[in-house]
Amino acid sequence: MSRIKLDPPESYDYSTELSVRITDINYGNHLGHDSIMSILHEARVRMLDAKGFSEIDIGGSGLIMADTGIVFKNEVHYPATLKCELAVRNLSRSAFDVYYRVTRVEDGALIAEAKTGMVCFDYERGRPAKMPDAFRAAFRPQP
Repeated sequence: MSRIKLDPPESYDYSTELSVRITDINYGNHLGHDSIMSILHEARVRMLDAKGFSEIDIGGSGLIMADTGIVFKNEVHYPATLKCELAVRNLSRSAFDVYYRVTRVEDGALIAEAKTGMVCFDYERGRPAKMPDAFRAAFRPQP
């Protein structure tokens, strides 16, 4: 079986903690694949908010997800607290990648690594847009 391979960054720029809710648990009694997507989404929204942005306005355009990949490493059961670390990388004219590392706070176990490809998007015109300068400056790699 071919597996998704991610090339995670060496460092992450933002971190937040989220509690696993009972509604995140599937019939296998562990965190469901759909719930990990919701957790990643919440973490990304929190990161944007910390920089003064939202998914609908990153300084003149919105965002739309182009692709995603998740590699599961360990199960999570209720109750647990997850630490989500995020890094914005590979900024181009109108797109960038967000990398995620999710660990369990209680024991530090790596739960998942993920990547989402995000595109700057003009919702009024229904097409990709140039990345706003304010957004690019906020996520410029630090020396």
